[in-house]
Amino acid sequence: MEMQTENLMTAAQAALAQASEFAVSYAFSILGAIILIIAGFIVAGMVEKWVRRTLDRFPSFDVTLTSFLSKIARYAVLILVGVTVLAQFGVQTASIIAALGAAGLAIGLALQGTLQNVAAGIMLLVLKPFRVGEFVEASGISGTIQTIGLFATEMKTVDGLYILAPNSSLWNTSVTNYSRNPRRRNDLVIGIGYNDDIDLAQKTMLDLAASDDRVLADQEPATFVSELGDSAVNITMRYWTTTADWWQTRLDLTKAAKKAFDEKGISIPFPQRDVHYLPLDSKAQTTSPAKKSTAKR
Repeated sequence: MEMQTENLMTAAQAALAQASEFAVSYAFSILGAIILIIAGFIVAGMVEKWVRRTLDRFPSFDVTLTSFLSKIARYAVLILVGVTVLAQFGVQTASIIAALGAAGLAIGLALQGTLQNVAAGIMLLVLKPFRVGEFVEASGISGTIQTIGLFATEMKTVDGLYILAPNSSLWNTSVTNYSRNPRRRNDLVIGIGYNDDIDLAQKTMLDLAASDDRVLADQEPATFVSELGDSAVNITMRYWTTTADWWQTRLDLTKAAKKAFDEKGISIPFPQRDVHYLPLDSKAQTTSPAKKSTAKR
């Protein structure tokens, strides 16, 4: 029993001696590592704030992109501090850097689709083919932009549906932005009967455009016969409005044109088709000479 107690005491004294020797040997390294860590966090915060303030000076940079880049700068400084701290204790940093590179490559291959969405999100935030609140159409979907994230974009359709579109699908396709330009042109096409007065119809449509304040006067409306259809003479009125008034102006002018045409006796015909009936006797008479000539041969 006494031997076991002596062995435990000897082991404890040896461990204490080794700890004291380790503390003495690495005291300066530990102190330097603590100072580096504290200074590293301070410098990382300063770098993050500096990047954020610098990017805020450029209106083209989105808030989401500014936050993303400032966070990257912060973590880059912290990683550099961590490698430097390990070097204080004699750790081979080259192997650590190689391991981090290999891990980054493996993660990149595993998250290839996700990283593609991140890259597309950065490009969308930098080039801004659309902004929050604009109505766009891309990849067969259309809606109002709600949020532009690094991974996906949230949209709301005209009938109130929620759409979450991956950024890569919006970046790798053509985007039609219906809200970007301040003005839009509209071609209002109305068909009238072939027996109606074309000049009167054109004048009526121009009067409607002139009486609507939403139709821009600096780009004068025009009317012309665009097509001689199967059932109607199609008259087109071309006019310009602001983008915000485009849709409602189109609806109001279409309704006003119908009422004005009714008051002036201008018809809007239904689709028509002429059918010619050929009696059976007529068919026999037209085919009999051919039969006779065939018989003569």
